[in-house]
Amino acid sequence: MTDDGFIVLEDVEKVFQVRRRARGRLRRERHEVRAVDGISCAVARGEMVGYIGPNGAGKSTTIKMLTGILTPSGGRLRVAGIDPSRQRARLARRIGVVFGQRTTLWWDLPLRDSYALMRRMYRVPEARFRANLDRCVELLDLGGLLEVPVRQLSLGQRMRGDITAALLHDPEVLYLDEPTIGLDVVSKATVRRFLRELNASLGTTVLLTTHDLTDIEQLCERVMVIDHGRLMYDGALGGLHEVGESERTLVVDLERELPPIEGIEGARTVRTRGPRQWLAFPASASAAPIVSQVADGYPLVDLSVREPDIEDVIARMYSGL
Repeated sequence: MTDDGFIVLEDVEKVFQVRRRARGRLRRERHEVRAVDGISCAVARGEMVGYIGPNGAGKSTTIKMLTGILTPSGGRLRVAGIDPSRQRARLARRIGVVFGQRTTLWWDLPLRDSYALMRRMYRVPEARFRANLDRCVELLDLGGLLEVPVRQLSLGQRMRGDITAALLHDPEVLYLDEPTIGLDVVSKATVRRFLRELNASLGTTVLLTTHDLTDIEQLCERVMVIDHGRLMYDGALGGLHEVGESERTLVVDLERELPPIEGIEGARTVRTRGPRQWLAFPASASAAPIVSQVADGYPLVDLSVREPDIEDVIARMYSGL
């Protein structure tokens, strides 16, 4: 692989040595765990890429190597031409990182004070800092929260605060590890809208790991799937659905209990419970014509569309290999 990408991984590996107690033995035996197993890929400057997979697949380990927190056991890795583990301080000025379940903010300080400390850490000029903070405050709706201590913020508010903190120094790359985990619908929409604006206006390269396929569908044109440390798919999300033959589910609430819905082109009823029925249809298909058929033929009260779990998509993909 050549250096034609802004982020480049060539046969990157990360191996951990762990000790486990074998059955019937008192001593622990050493075992090798390959968290990342020979990944090669390249991400162009300005791309917004989804990096997905089940728990324990190696996503967070990859992000930690890309930020320099972990050193690869093998292979070659570059971010903007920089070796992350050897030039971590230099790289830190060019990247931003948000871990959904851990905050980089000071717990007992108001957001404004945390941001002021980060300005000094990154040596951001006052005018540049003020412009970046004002943009993030406006787009992420943080105006009334700058004086609130981090410990008093809701999960959604803290996440928006963490994203702002990661962007105060104008990073060229933004790593997002589960940025919408546990957020309500409104907070998710706010974060997604902001990330689209950030990528479109500033050309920030974004690598997003998530279990929420809606995040990927609304933000990324490209998706990479990792499982057991190996890159299993790299391409469009629609292509992943086709490979795995994954399905979405239309959950229909009727006025009363009826026999299973039949005759809906492109969908089939897979479950019923009282007036509620579940219809499965290909994830690559539009829900609109199916909803229209159901509404025309049945006494509809409410409906919703459920996306397939990433684990289900990957399981179906493997079943077709």
